[in-house]
Parts: sequence; C-alpha cells; structure tokens
Amino acid sequence: MMKVLAVANQKGGVAKTTTVHSLGVALAEMGRKVLLVDLDPQACLTYSLGINPDTLESSLHDVLVGRVKIQDVTEETGKFWTVPANIDLAGSEVHLLSKTGREHTLSHALADIRLNYDVALIDCPPSLGVLTINGLTAANEVIIPLTCEALSYRGMSQLLETIEDVKAFTNPRLKIRGAIVTMYDDRTRHAKEVLDEVRRRHGVRLLEPPVRKSIRFAEAPTLGKSILEHAPSSKGAKAYRQLAVTLNKDLR
Repeated sequence: MMKVLAVANQKGGVAKTTTVHSLGVALAEMGRKVLLVDLDPQACLTYSLGINPDTLESSLHDVLVGRVKIQDVTEETGKFWTVPANIDLAGSEVHLLSKTGREHTLSHALADIRLNYDVALIDCPPSLGVLTINGLTAANEVIIPLTCEALSYRGMSQLLETIEDVKAFTNPRLKIRGAIVTMYDDRTRHAKEVLDEVRRRHGVRLLEPPVRKSIRFAEAPTLGKSILEHAPSSKGAKAYRQLAVTLNKDLR
C-alpha cells in the first residue's frame, strides 16, 4: 500500500520542491516505486523535472475537476513517475470551492493507484488554501521544510494550526513526520536560535541531517535534474540521501 507524504510550508522559498525532488530521486535509487505529485500552480516541480508546463495537454488540474483519471496524466520521469501541474491548477481551487467533499478530491484520485507505488511525495503550494488542504487530507504524514529565519518559522506555526484542523475534520490519521532544515548555515547565531525555538515552542522533531546552503541547488533545476544527479557528491545530495534512508526503513 502506497505511503503518502505531503511536503508543506505556507512560506515560499523554503525548498519544498527541492525536498520533494531530492527525496524522490534518493528513494528511487533505493529501488522504491516513487510517485511525485505537483500540487502547486507555479509548477516548479514539473519544470525541475524537465517537463514544460506550458505544453501539457492535461495535468493534475484535469484530474481534480473530474475530466480524467490520475493515471491518464502520470508521466514516467527517469527513475520515478510524476503527476505534473501547470497554471491551470489555479482554476482548480475555484472549482473545488463549490464541490461537496472538496478536501478529499486528491485522496480519492490517489486511491485508484495506491497499489502501483511504494510512496507518493506531494509538493504543496506556498499557501493554506484548498489545494494544500487536499494534500494534507490525502497524506499519511507531513514533512515541513524550514529555513532558519523568522518568516519561515512563522509559516510553520500557521501550518501546524492547519494540520490540527485537518486532523479534526478530514484526516484524523495525519501525523507530522518532522521538519527538514534547509539552506542551513550554522555559522549564524540566528539560525541556532530559530531551531531552539522550534524545539522548545512546538516540539517538532528536526530530521537529521540539516541541508546546508549550496549554489548547486540553484543550478540543478535548469538542467531538469535534482542535486543528487547534478552534484551527487555534494553535501546537499548526501544530506538528502541520509534523510531518505530513514524514510525507506519505514516503507518496509
């Protein structure tokens, strides 16, 4: 049975897409059947995988509005499979707002393919709207990418409140896997203070190791690759592989 992990934070620019892509590649390298789901209308994950969102004939939007099945838009992308997105996904939010049971739309779509994959990673948009609620409702666990700055920390605080609402109304089995510290620079006192506050105030587990800053992360998407493929010996690639090892153990 497929395990579904939502990668979410209301704050943009915290490496949600990078985390989904990198963990997906790492798990696929371990022999897992991996599905990546781009739930963001900006389609950054789709672009990072070398797919042009502007030329897609159909995407996740068409699945959410009921035009096609999710398997009809799923594409094989290297070692794993992807449900791509484009800007049309922004229209899905308007459509879903008038739909009964709108929070469960993605979950119902994934139900058709739960036996086909070991794990699905959902790249949620940087908001707490109906698309993110769909991602959290469909998920078994949430991973929260977190940079060591005040706005990212504030975004996580708001996300935790939304997670509690989702657990109360649409997905009582949802669990918080933990936070992945991204773009980490341990030379600054501020970074350490933010992490101490996360532990003290929220009790959120910090998944090890942290992912350090690297220019390699900015280079990889333009090549349609993850950092594991672009710079496999970099510290960032090694960190995501270590993080994936723990996830892989729980899939057994």
